[in-house]
Amino acid sequence: MVVHRPGQALVLDSTRMPVKLRETVFGDAVTATLTLALDLYTHGLPAFRLTLQSDTSVDVAMLLRDVMLPLPMRDGWGEDMEWPYAGVPADVIAEFTGHRVAALPFFTPETVTTDHGGPYKNHDLVEAEREIGCRILPARVLRQTDKFAVERQFLTIQTMLFEHLLGFTGGDVADRGADPEHDASLTLVQAEHIIATWIVRIWQNRKLGEYAPCWAPGEDHSPNTLFAAAMEQGGFDLDFPEPSFYYKVLRKHHVKIHPRRGVKILGLWYHDPVLDEPRFLQPSARGGKHAGKWVVRSDRRDRRQVFFQDPAHHETWHTLPWRGLPPEGEIPAFSDKTADALLTHVKANNIRIHSESELLEHLLEILGSVTPVDQWPSQAKKKAGKKQRLAQARETTRAQAAAADRSAPPAPADEPTPAEMPAVWAEHARAVDTDRRRRREEALTGTRPVAPPTLHEALSRRPMFLLPPRNGSEADTTVRENDA
Repeated sequence: MVVHRPGQALVLDSTRMPVKLRETVFGDAVTATLTLALDLYTHGLPAFRLTLQSDTSVDVAMLLRDVMLPLPMRDGWGEDMEWPYAGVPADVIAEFTGHRVAALPFFTPETVTTDHGGPYKNHDLVEAEREIGCRILPARVLRQTDKFAVERQFLTIQTMLFEHLLGFTGGDVADRGADPEHDASLTLVQAEHIIATWIVRIWQNRKLGEYAPCWAPGEDHSPNTLFAAAMEQGGFDLDFPEPSFYYKVLRKHHVKIHPRRGVKILGLWYHDPVLDEPRFLQPSARGGKHAGKWVVRSDRRDRRQVFFQDPAHHETWHTLPWRGLPPEGEIPAFSDKTADALLTHVKANNIRIHSESELLEHLLEILGSVTPVDQWPSQAKKKAGKKQRLAQARETTRAQAAAADRSAPPAPADEPTPAEMPAVWAEHARAVDTDRRRRREEALTGTRPVAPPTLHEALSRRPMFLLPPRNGSEADTTVRENDA
């Protein structure tokens, strides 16, 4: 495909991030999935997603939305990372969006190329792409050239960024530290901030080399300069999706509204007082296959609530909470997978459920949490095993991502940003990088790595040591030869 403008061809792909992360600051080491969106014209990276599990169709749909949204400036980003493009001043963009915008292009994709993975072929994602108005162009089977650009981009990020981070796993044992899980120190939020900073500050301003355009021989171009050149030739459309776009790309359920009970979505009941209004107790005006039914949308990442669009005010969306939620307090987040496990457990054990609140007890058992609400999540995580803790971390991360997509809240205040990390971590990173380079050289030269010295050998190499004072006197400290 020959591309002539930004957004004409967007390539999506996912891979395991080769860096071990922490679920929390003091949590277990986990592996994240990185999903990239690459613009073939500028070779820019307008959006990415970092998840603690394999990405879903909802994550990919939200990634496409991120491509169309301007990226807000973050704490610690200077003026050199703000919107720089000529013809559209930063003040105009800031006034139009309501916040300062970073130097990262945003546009509506025309064609999206993906592989044949499950999330990319999901019906919900196809509906989201139709809502955006873009075409779907799947990569041809056994044709590596259809997605070679984004696959090479993963390798570029690894060599330019990931291998310099603590917890880097590499491609083989000679390309990693001695213990990546022990070295892991970054949380998911911190890793996401580092990647975003690297894209805006480094990659978008890096010379393209062989990817430079043919119409500018001998000129040095970066993704940002190519986007600026395209703006001068064809202009720029300041049009991005409205907040309601989040709800429109969620999966649809055609259901009936039951008086005082609500709606049943995939085995669970949801209700809100707005459903008891007389206008909703009658069949809807919908015809065709789903005649008389109402449309309710759900986010597979967080099943604690579903969403219902008000037919009288289309921009108003009502949140319908699960009827099993306690009247006060919160419960751990749970996704589609946990909800299916809950219903399977009830059916397999022939448990008679008279109300949704009775399901809550079985849900907490599946989540591995039997402690009071006021002790979540710290005490529950102490009692749970590593596998349960990782499962809870994935559920929590999914729910946080869903909440961020709805309202884009600020980062947690108790989570230190990379700029506030202790200096000793940087020293440790340099030591790990030095050890990794030594292991690479040993693997290339065929030399056998030297075993670390034992405690006796390490002590014997020290020429002297200080003996403790005798008789409690500080002046009687003696320096002796080490004959250990």
